[in-house]
Amino acid sequence: MDKERFPNKKAVEGQKADLTDANLTSANLTSSILTDANLSGANLTGADLIDANLTGADLRYANLTNANLTSANLTSANLTGADLTGADLRYADLTTAYLIDANLTRAYLTDANLTNADLTGANLTGANLTDANLTGAKGLDN
Repeated sequence: MDKERFPNKKAVEGQKADLTDANLTSANLTSSILTDANLSGANLTGADLIDANLTGADLRYANLTNANLTSANLTSANLTGADLTGADLRYADLTTAYLIDANLTRAYLTDANLTNADLTGANLTGANLTDANLTGAKGLDN
């Protein structure tokens, strides 16, 4: 993590308009307000985003490997091409989220809300979708 640029959670929130390619590895962003944030290409490996508000955030091609997104609000977020391998998305709200070509290998999506999400081309190998709401989700093989 770039401690100089991001000494604390408020610094990250203050720069949310352009966090492109930011190094936020293992950052503690619990309950952060990152609505409409530009996190495209950001490295959020192992980051703690419990209860974070990422509504409308641009997370295209972001690395969220092993990130904790429990109860995060990702409504209408763009996660196209994002790596969510092993990510914890339990109880996350992914309503109308774009997960096109996202890697969700071994992701925990238990009780997640994926209503009207676009999962076209997403890799769901080993993902746990127990009790996930997939109503209207696109791109799933039936």
